Amino acid sequence: MTIRRVRIFSLFERFWHWTQMFLILVLMFSGFGLHGFHHLLDFKQAVTIHTLAAFLLLLLWAFSIFWLFTTRNWRHFIPTVKGMWQVLRFYSFGIFQGEHHPYRKAYWRKHNPLQALAYLMLKIVLFPLIWISGLVYLFYFLWRDIPHATQLLNGVALVHTGAAFTILVFVMIHVYMLTTGHSFKEHVMPMISGFDDVDLSPEEEAYLLKDEPGVIR
Repeated sequence: MTIRRVRIFSLFERFWHWTQMFLILVLMFSGFGLHGFHHLLDFKQAVTIHTLAAFLLLLLWAFSIFWLFTTRNWRHFIPTVKGMWQVLRFYSFGIFQGEHHPYRKAYWRKHNPLQALAYLMLKIVLFPLIWISGLVYLFYFLWRDIPHATQLLNGVALVHTGAAFTILVFVMIHVYMLTTGHSFKEHVMPMISGFDDVDLSPEEEAYLLKDEPGVIR
C-alpha cells in the first residue's frame, strides 16, 4: 500500500457538510429559544427561523441521499467489525497513552469502523426520528381532532426534543474528536480542501494517475 494525498471529499460533499452544520446550529439556537433557554428571539421569530431552517435541511438531505446512491458513496457508511475493537480500544485507552490511531483511510473506506457506525445511526435513526417528529408536530392542525391528540402531541414533542439533544451530544463529541490526535487544523482541512492522506493499492494508484490525475497529489 502507498500513502498518497487524494481528494476524497467532493465539492458537493464539502458543501453538504458545512451547510448541514450551519443549519443544525441554527436549529439548535432557535430551538433553545423556543424552550426559553435564551431570549434573543421572540417566540414567533424562533418558530419562523426554526421552521425555515428545518425545511432547508430536509431539502439538503434529499439531495444528499440522491448523491450518496447515484455516486455509490453510501458504501463509506457501511460499518464493519474488522478493526472495530482496535478503534474502540484506541479511543477508550490508547489515545490517552499517546498511541497512534490504528486506522488509516482507504480509497473506498474513508471512515473508520466506529465512525461509519456512528454516521449510519445518525442517518438512519436520529435524522429520520427528528424530521418525522418535527413534521408531525408542525402539521398538528391536520390531526388535532383525533382522540387524545393533546397527549400525543406532548409525546411527539418529547421525542423531537430528545432526538435534538442526542444530536447535540453527537456534535459535541464530533468537535471534541477534532481536538485529539493530529492538530485541529489537520482534522478540518480535508473537509475544506477535499484532500487527505489515503492508503492506496497499486491498482488504485495506477487508476487515479491515469484516469483522474486531478484527485491525486
